[in-house]
Amino acid sequence: MAVIPVRRLLLNMAWPMMLSMLIQALYNLVDSMFVAQLSSDGFVALALVYPIQTLMIAVCVGTGVGFNALLARRLGEDRPDEANRVVANGYFVYLVCWVVFLVLGVGLAPVFMELFAPGQPQVIDYGIQYLSIVTGASVGICMQFAGERTLQATGNTVGPMVIQGIGAVINLILDPLLIFGIGPFPRMEVAGAALATVLGQVVGMVVGLCMVRRSSIVRLSFRGFRPDSAIIRTMFRVGVPAILVQALATVMNLGMNLILPLFTASGVFILGAYFKLQSFLFMPVNGLNNALIPIVSFNYGARQRSRITGVIHFALVLSAAIMAVGTVVFLAIPGPLLRLFDADAAVLAEGISALRLIALSFVCAGVSVILCAALQALGAANSSLVVSLLRQLVLLFPLALLLGALRPSLVWLAFLLSEGAACFTALLLYRRTARGRLAGMEE
Repeated sequence: MAVIPVRRLLLNMAWPMMLSMLIQALYNLVDSMFVAQLSSDGFVALALVYPIQTLMIAVCVGTGVGFNALLARRLGEDRPDEANRVVANGYFVYLVCWVVFLVLGVGLAPVFMELFAPGQPQVIDYGIQYLSIVTGASVGICMQFAGERTLQATGNTVGPMVIQGIGAVINLILDPLLIFGIGPFPRMEVAGAALATVLGQVVGMVVGLCMVRRSSIVRLSFRGFRPDSAIIRTMFRVGVPAILVQALATVMNLGMNLILPLFTASGVFILGAYFKLQSFLFMPVNGLNNALIPIVSFNYGARQRSRITGVIHFALVLSAAIMAVGTVVFLAIPGPLLRLFDADAAVLAEGISALRLIALSFVCAGVSVILCAALQALGAANSSLVVSLLRQLVLLFPLALLLGALRPSLVWLAFLLSEGAACFTALLLYRRTARGRLAGMEE
């Protein structure tokens, strides 16, 4: 963290996470493809439940931002005992997250599905099954995040990849077996997809716990443990804005699922397919994001300005390049991408132009994501929240309503306009933050 050249350090830390996230994106895609083969109702149910899954991820990722940044900073300050206390409190917080997901998810699943799928009993039934399982058994994903973030803060580049990769492979293997009832396995359909997901997460949790317990840099122990309110408050001072930033994706998805039916009959299907596909672009960028935060946090604690600015600029170039490739792919083959989900002629007629319009926003989105991570690591989490609010809520919803009213096909243009404005704002906020917080540090 302190001596390896920052470009090599970022790549060394990011590529395992990028690879594991690409594997996760693959099993999310395969999950939906298998369910789409059952029926369009099953695919729509998963598309409607997807925002709740992203909300769970948002809480875990946002909590991890605060946890990761604080742990990396304590390690950078050479305070090992404080670092160990941070680890124990981080695991405790993630356990509390699981209890909240369990109670709210299982209890509110019927209400949620009836709200977003009125008059569609099969969609409601599929959605309740899937949502109850993925929230009730979410202990796996919560504790898996705790292990990943602990290892990331210590500079372990392999551990997070192994944790996520093993869970993803388990999911990929179990998906067809449990969905279609192959061999000795029962045919569980949508419930089988959910069960395959949580079993993979539980395996990842166990692997992560073993790796953390074997770490030579931090020590996980609950002997005499009591929650430390000072540590938890410090974690959430950075974490809560990060949770809100991440949760905006859920709000955006839910909001667009309400707006799109006003203008298009195929909008929910297209949006659901788009989110599955775009994860192949955003997950690698999120891998850069996750690697960037501990590097910047460590060197911010060590007051190394040149390393901070160098790694941020390099991450911006990589993110823009990844998203540019994605733009070319979405512009070139939108039809085949939609056919992965058994899209019918009506969906293809609208979806091809929709994906092409959205793709034009990718580079701006990639730049905004990296700048948000930089702002979080520098302690300017509120500025990061402002950018995300502009991208996914403040501008997107009004623009979608206005453009859809002018011409239904223009509703998808709202993504490009909101991302462009948010990217410009992010550049201004980062420039101001860097000037203020990095002043006086070593070059």
